Amino acid sequence: MKRPSFSTQLVVLWALVAALCAVLVAIVGFMAISAESQQIAGARQQVTAACEAVASRYSLSRPLSAATGNTDLMHAVLDIVLAQEQNVEGGFWTSGPVALAVPHGATQSRDSEAAVNAPPTGFLAYAFPTYQGSGIKRDIPEAETPLILRTLRTAAATHTAAADVIRSGPDAVVAAACTVKDEPALFAWMLTRARPPLGPHGELLVTGLAAILAVILVVAVALAVTLRRWKRNLNLLESGLSLESSVEPAGQLPRLHEPELDRIVDALNRYANRAEQLRQQTADLSDKLARAERFSVLGKLAAQVAHEIRNPAGAMRLKAENALAGDSERQQGALRFILEQIGRIETQVASLLALTQPVTVKPQKVNVAGWLASVVESHRELARQRGIRLMLVTKLEALAEAPTPALPEFDPEQLRRALDNLLLNALRHVGEAGMVTVTAQRDWSAGRPHLRIAVSDNGPGVPADQRERIFEPFVTGRPDGSGLGLAVVREVASAHGGRAWLDGKLAGACFVIEIPWQPSS
Repeated sequence: MKRPSFSTQLVVLWALVAALCAVLVAIVGFMAISAESQQIAGARQQVTAACEAVASRYSLSRPLSAATGNTDLMHAVLDIVLAQEQNVEGGFWTSGPVALAVPHGATQSRDSEAAVNAPPTGFLAYAFPTYQGSGIKRDIPEAETPLILRTLRTAAATHTAAADVIRSGPDAVVAAACTVKDEPALFAWMLTRARPPLGPHGELLVTGLAAILAVILVVAVALAVTLRRWKRNLNLLESGLSLESSVEPAGQLPRLHEPELDRIVDALNRYANRAEQLRQQTADLSDKLARAERFSVLGKLAAQVAHEIRNPAGAMRLKAENALAGDSERQQGALRFILEQIGRIETQVASLLALTQPVTVKPQKVNVAGWLASVVESHRELARQRGIRLMLVTKLEALAEAPTPALPEFDPEQLRRALDNLLLNALRHVGEAGMVTVTAQRDWSAGRPHLRIAVSDNGPGVPADQRERIFEPFVTGRPDGSGLGLAVVREVASAHGGRAWLDGKLAGACFVIEIPWQPSS
């Protein structure tokens, strides 16, 4: 029987290689299509869950007011919730006329100005906290606006959560909309983009690829045996395999007792050993990265715990040390103070555990002068220890414009939590012999009385590149800061129907909390 010619053998071998490559491409395509649908389903579930979380948190945190659209509270809720959702953006939308809750001083805030100029129907608020660009992203994406509106109108028509998808090549844009409890005309919406990876069939794909590559390797060895007469080409192939090669053999190949082929086998085995070493190094680096990420999370939590309880613990220690040198009456007073601070620490620890929960306001009538004196006094020891003057100024005279109730109504524990954060920030940033001033006053604006509390210092102030983002989660000017203190301040103020901002007109830093004197009925 006549043997096929060398050229025929070569054509057959390469035809087999081409067929195997075609099978490989078909498998990859099938896996990509399957992964796309499952990735879209995961993205749909993610944005639906984020939408319901935003709607629920806004419903629980909105102020006790007849107004429906509190844009400052909307932005606060969006920033807090979406900071934990990578690549998810969203906002609020209304399907009918809405009475916007515009805090006093709207001309001083771009978000409040947008609320004033907002149309009676349409988009009310928007946020994208994990956006990688510079500055705060507040512009709604134009290309996806038709998809967003279509989803919102479906939710408005059915009064249930709705989701929609637009596919563009391998990518897909997923939008979800849901209703806000007790506000039939107000809806939350979320948007994300799905880029499918290998998906859950990745293991099957890898197994198929490994089998195909093994067959390709066998074919390559057979082709090498057929071409052994071409010694110079074999030497070039050996040289290429010794440096870099896309072929990755599995395990150690046996020697074939053929000088030319044995050199190729040795080169392949050396490459396999080198690839195994690289894989081991990659695994070690992945473990180190995972440990570093865990330590980073623990570091942020430790910084937040220290931020919330270090001051009362230090005050208790100073009181105890002073009481040891005093009489029994002084010791009794110190013990009462320590018990009070322990209760405060317990409250703060509970607040830390509930950091991701909505702020629930329980308003009551409060004697502002006495309450403020108690708050400032709890920071007096720390200020004295650092050589800082801590002053309290109250301007709570009756307003001439209109009759005002003698006592305001707010949640003293929640507002104290916010004020403690501002005082601790000021005491940490102002230098020795500096001064921190707490000013409380009552004024009349936007047709109703307000309580305004300002914490100012003569320190270096807030850097210009951080002023616009200073109230966002995880934005901090200190290496040991958690970046959550001012985010909590803003959410507490918004939950009371007010707002918090940085007054950039004064030297140093001046943070202001402004809330209605009494909640709207």
